[in-house]
Amino acid sequence: MSDVLDQAEVDALLAAVESGSLGVASPEPAGGSSRSAGPSAQLEPVLYTYSANIEEQDVRNYDFKRPERVSKDQMRSLEALHETFARSMGASLSGFLRTIVECRVATIEQLTYSEFIHALPNPTCFNLLEAAPLEGQLCLELSPLIIYPIMDRLLGGSNAELYIPQRPLTAIELRLVRRITDRALACLTESWADVAQVNFTLEDTESNPQLVQIVAPNEVVVVIGFEIKMGARAGTMSLCIPFNVIEPVIGRLTAQNWFVYSRRTHREDQTKKIVGSLRHAKVELQCYLTETRITVSDLMHLRPGDIIQTEKLSGDELILRIEGKNKFAGRIGQYRGNRAFQITRNAESDERL
Repeated sequence: MSDVLDQAEVDALLAAVESGSLGVASPEPAGGSSRSAGPSAQLEPVLYTYSANIEEQDVRNYDFKRPERVSKDQMRSLEALHETFARSMGASLSGFLRTIVECRVATIEQLTYSEFIHALPNPTCFNLLEAAPLEGQLCLELSPLIIYPIMDRLLGGSNAELYIPQRPLTAIELRLVRRITDRALACLTESWADVAQVNFTLEDTESNPQLVQIVAPNEVVVVIGFEIKMGARAGTMSLCIPFNVIEPVIGRLTAQNWFVYSRRTHREDQTKKIVGSLRHAKVELQCYLTETRITVSDLMHLRPGDIIQTEKLSGDELILRIEGKNKFAGRIGQYRGNRAFQITRNAESDERL
């Protein structure tokens, strides 16, 4: 029973720990001090180390129902990509409706599919999209607040005191909306070309979003919200992208890789377009024999047969100009009965004629 502390020793030990006056025991303690110093040497560092770790930890709440599977860099890349889509969409609708239509990215966030569905109005224009060769489906939702003004514009209305009915779209109205969604899908395909060659097509249209289940309710989706304005009318458009659809190309959506890939793709495409456009363009060629200076009096008295002396030798190369700029040097001659110019080298831009 010699290793058991009595109540007085326990109180003394606790008081010493609280006051900080307790020292470290020597390697070979003796007597009662060894019993009081031994436990304190173990308690003191453990207490201080534990409290220091608590202060250094970065603690935050984590909801297992809403895991963030898309990084912030990838979200910024998706936002930049769909800002391009919004500009193209606005320009396309402006030309189609013959009025100014503004479209911009309003929000972008990660949600579960059930949260996205429950936030939509019923009825609405809910479109299911295929994105070949990616597997799975996407959702494109168009608010009735902007759908009916657009249809009224197509049918020759003025949008004055327009009533927004709370009912599903009719067959005729669906055909009019299809002309809008076709333009949206074309702009979406063009915008995604910088990341992957994806062909967006319309699979089906539904008025009640609660009846559509493309992924599990707790599956993570990226929802991009757009705001569309046409005159005094405004509405929303939402694009829902499940994570499992973009997972094969998610690595290309990092900010640095995407911008590098985008610049390389744009440069190659622009080069091909420029070459294709200029291939059949006509340019003006001029071959200069030489240049010299004479007085106005000599110029006025020139007659056929007169000889003008120059500093250029007869065997020197001549300069061929294209659209007024030096391009090639060579010699003139005759080929198959026609006057010809044989190129020998590239000319310097500042080379004398």
